[in-house]
Amino acid sequence: MCFNTKITSKASELKKRFKAKMVEEEQYEINIQSSGFNYPQTPIISNLDKDNIQLFNWGLIPNSAENEDIRSFTLNAKIETLSEKPSFKNSINKRCLVIANGFYEWKWHDTKGRNKEKFLVGLENEDLFAFAGIWSSWKNPFNNEIVNSYSIVTTEANKLMAEIHNIKKRMPVVLSPKNEINWLEGDEINDFRTIDVDLIAVSQENQQSLF
Repeated sequence: MCFNTKITSKASELKKRFKAKMVEEEQYEINIQSSGFNYPQTPIISNLDKDNIQLFNWGLIPNSAENEDIRSFTLNAKIETLSEKPSFKNSINKRCLVIANGFYEWKWHDTKGRNKEKFLVGLENEDLFAFAGIWSSWKNPFNNEIVNSYSIVTTEANKLMAEIHNIKKRMPVVLSPKNEINWLEGDEINDFRTIDVDLIAVSQENQQSLF
């Protein structure tokens, strides 16, 4: 799964990497660790506005939701069941790139998770990349505010992530640069179940790397 991400690049670096302008740049915040359970605003690019980087809230709120409570259950969306789950099926063609420098995962060293080791996972030199995401626009019935939100799509863990996320063996879908446009343009969902990106995992305790 993916509940903690890292975004530490400057706005200028995001704009250069993704060849896009940034909307509300003054509200963009660098964050060494963003917890999804705080429902932060983080940078995304939607399929309806490929030329702009926008700030959406993490934790997808379906447009049919009565309130925001559901978002604690929609931080991640399993790629295998996107078209089946009521929370996600109406967003299956609302694709986005969720921009990050890395994500955190904990390796369990015992069966109850009392002894865990934290890893930062990403590209070499903590270069920017994009997760596959889906998004929604929800109108709050109490104040008519429009809330744009997203969920990070997950898949079965590859060899590296199966060693780290050794209980549930899941991982976010990390897109290669060549696949970013394919995701946004609505290519077949199952084409993205296998990760073709070389990721690096660094222990935050002893700074040793796993490749």
